[in-house]
Amino acid sequence: MKIILDAMGGDLAPEAPVLGAIDAAKAYGAEITLVGRGEEILEVMKKHNIDNLPSGMEIANADDVVDMHDDPGSVIHKRKNSSMIVGLKMLAEGKGDAFVSAGSTGALLTGATLLVKRVRGIRRAAMAPSMPTKTGGKVIICDCGANAECTPEFLLQFGMVGSAYAKNVLGVENPRVGLLNIGTEEGKGTQLQREAYALLKDAGEQGFLNFTGNVEARAVPMGEVDVVVCDGFSGNVLLKSIEGTAMFMGSMLKRMFKKNIFCKLGYLLCKSGVGDLMKVLDYREIGGTQFLGIQKPVIKAHGSSDALAFRNAVKQAMTAAEGNFTAQLEQNLAAMKERVHD
Repeated sequence: MKIILDAMGGDLAPEAPVLGAIDAAKAYGAEITLVGRGEEILEVMKKHNIDNLPSGMEIANADDVVDMHDDPGSVIHKRKNSSMIVGLKMLAEGKGDAFVSAGSTGALLTGATLLVKRVRGIRRAAMAPSMPTKTGGKVIICDCGANAECTPEFLLQFGMVGSAYAKNVLGVENPRVGLLNIGTEEGKGTQLQREAYALLKDAGEQGFLNFTGNVEARAVPMGEVDVVVCDGFSGNVLLKSIEGTAMFMGSMLKRMFKKNIFCKLGYLLCKSGVGDLMKVLDYREIGGTQFLGIQKPVIKAHGSSDALAFRNAVKQAMTAAEGNFTAQLEQNLAAMKERVHD
């Protein structure tokens, strides 16, 4: 299995991507192609006294870089020699099994859509991060920002791709799919939610997914569903709210433990438990977000990813490539289309 990694994408590039990739190669035995400016990649290695890349790693030179301010619609032509576009072309040509980048989200989504292509029948690719839940499992938020404006059909397809991902990649036997809404009753929400509810309910009755109805935002981290379906605007607000709450709770815990000597002693007694909690809430431990609906795995790492985040993004890419669900998803979409026409 070969992972293609954009060595020039992200705030801490090329140091963080290069070091993270080297760690991943050693830890997981991954074959990794670093795409970027070869001289800068070698300078990072020299700085950290790394004489040779691990076995299975190589460098593919790309002289240009996609800037965060570049127009996503024009990068394929204006930045065709950039590390991101070269890497996506390599993926499309079968020179790798997955692609990882911490570069511009819009450019990455556009490039993946036009070069790697969407799964047959999918109208829009979606960003679908997985978040930890109270039950110890994970919940997929689909979409979390790629499509701010959606149609009911888009939401139906988000439910389909999210369910397929949860089953084939995360190992959930019969993923529970819920529609994000302001209440659990069937008639809640705007016209978009009500129409999407009807489509998801019908798909559930036909056996294409396990639709459990509406789900409120507060129930998401409780683990009541495995996949949350939502438009990109609502999904992004949900995701950022959860992240912000986690950061707030973490800072409050630190303040509480520093309050007095007794609190400090209490911290020593539960230090390992607090450490485990903070690890669960650390985005670096997740790695990144996969674009669901693209024919091959494309992972968007956080813009501020450090070496640990890139290491875990490579691991996530490997897992996604191993659990490839494209064929099954295409079959379900084709079968659903036939039933609609019948």
